[in-house]
Amino acid sequence: MSDNTDNRPAGDHNSHLDNSAANGAVPASPQPESTTPATPRYDVPPVPTRSPASAAAAWPPPAAGTAPQHPGYASAPSGATAPTGQAFGPAATDAHPTLAMPSSTSTAPRKKSSVPRVAALLVAAALVGGGAGLGGAYAGLNLWGGSNTSAASGPSAITVNNPDSVNNTSAVAAKVVPSVVTISATAGQSGGTGSGVVLSQDGYVLTNTHVATLDGQSGSAKISVTTSDGKVYSAKVVGTDPTYDLAVIKLDNASGLTPIEWADSSKLNVGDNAIAIGAPLDLPNTVTTGIVSALNRSIQVASSAAPSDGTDQQQQEPGQESPFRFDFGQGQQQQSANQTIKIAVIQTDAAINPGNSGGALVNNEGKLIGINVAIASAGGSSSGGQSGNIGVGFSIPSDIAKRISQEIIDNGSATHGLLGASVQDAASIQGATTTGAYIADVSSGGAAQAAGLQKGDVITKVDGIPVTNSIDLTAQVRALAAGSKAEITYNRSGQEKTAEVTLGSMPTS
Repeated sequence: MSDNTDNRPAGDHNSHLDNSAANGAVPASPQPESTTPATPRYDVPPVPTRSPASAAAAWPPPAAGTAPQHPGYASAPSGATAPTGQAFGPAATDAHPTLAMPSSTSTAPRKKSSVPRVAALLVAAALVGGGAGLGGAYAGLNLWGGSNTSAASGPSAITVNNPDSVNNTSAVAAKVVPSVVTISATAGQSGGTGSGVVLSQDGYVLTNTHVATLDGQSGSAKISVTTSDGKVYSAKVVGTDPTYDLAVIKLDNASGLTPIEWADSSKLNVGDNAIAIGAPLDLPNTVTTGIVSALNRSIQVASSAAPSDGTDQQQQEPGQESPFRFDFGQGQQQQSANQTIKIAVIQTDAAINPGNSGGALVNNEGKLIGINVAIASAGGSSSGGQSGNIGVGFSIPSDIAKRISQEIIDNGSATHGLLGASVQDAASIQGATTTGAYIADVSSGGAAQAAGLQKGDVITKVDGIPVTNSIDLTAQVRALAAGSKAEITYNRSGQEKTAEVTLGSMPTS
């Protein structure tokens, strides 16, 4: 850190210190005195007016029998006998003593630091954090303009051993980790772990329905939430949305939490950096990084909690098995289910493993772009394929998650659009010339019929987002609230047409 403020003890009126001497350079020889005023010279460094030894001697020694106090710096925990070597943990012993800076009403101008801003952020975080665990991470957050909430003591969450060489991911982790929690749900002999994202200071947390309900096994699971600084809370379910596998829980007697910042997921590009934070395999405060691998992707996932819905359904081809599944942290396996949900997702290669569900996918600014929801397994969900990360993970876009979570908080549940049509993959229809969602039938009095859509039309876009099959169509329609207007692009007899559809409301059971 480059702080050249002159804070020598009072009584010494010399106001210049030779910076070159402080850095180990040989000081210039003193110039002889002159009886006439000398022309100021700028090619010779300033001359120190006293030796370093005499300057050091001016500092008063600490009183006998007392330890020096270093306000604002890290200190070892009570009973510590050796340094721990953790930047965000206990400080080193007094083998490298620091000096308390005396208070002053004025300071000299600061020299501009050559250390990158991210490094400076984490240097400050390390100094302020010390034995307070997440204090350093909160310091980083405050420097980024986030919450002013101070940290509570707890276990170390982010370790930085060399603050001079940190990268952007380190700074993002310091900012976001306080907004991500670890969730444990138990019901009888069943249990599982997942992650969640803090929405408010008083304890609203967004996660997945399959985390809060053990994939629909229990509507009253016992939920325990651990924050990144080691505090443990009980929590209750505010509401679930099985259609998009989102749920909101509320921590009991919580205050001063650090809410996540929302990003606009509609502005994402393929190739943008993505950072996943959560508790895979019950390992809290885990940070992985990658890129946005694909956008406007839709997946179908088996869900025991899925509502019964006989409309807007696609017909699954014989022998097809979805490779996508929900992930559980420890002890709970996904149950076989007859129902499935279709959700629009962000695809990422940031490592997502069992237990990351409900955690955060953030951008380079530490803002939420998605809620991690599912992973892909090699060989299908139940055929014994690889169950860990294979570089293909999925997150619910923040724009969708934000709408649904706010509706749950406001009303206890969320709404979803209904097109009022039965659809199939257009590519599976004999004589097909394009991909899309083929309308096999329209419901009488439904939104599709009201907009003039007919059997045989092939829908290719919803609000400009490409539709390549029936899953895409269902996922995009469900992402919208009931009563929303959507622009549907479709082909009829080889001609492209558009229609504005006012969506109906999907039944909740």
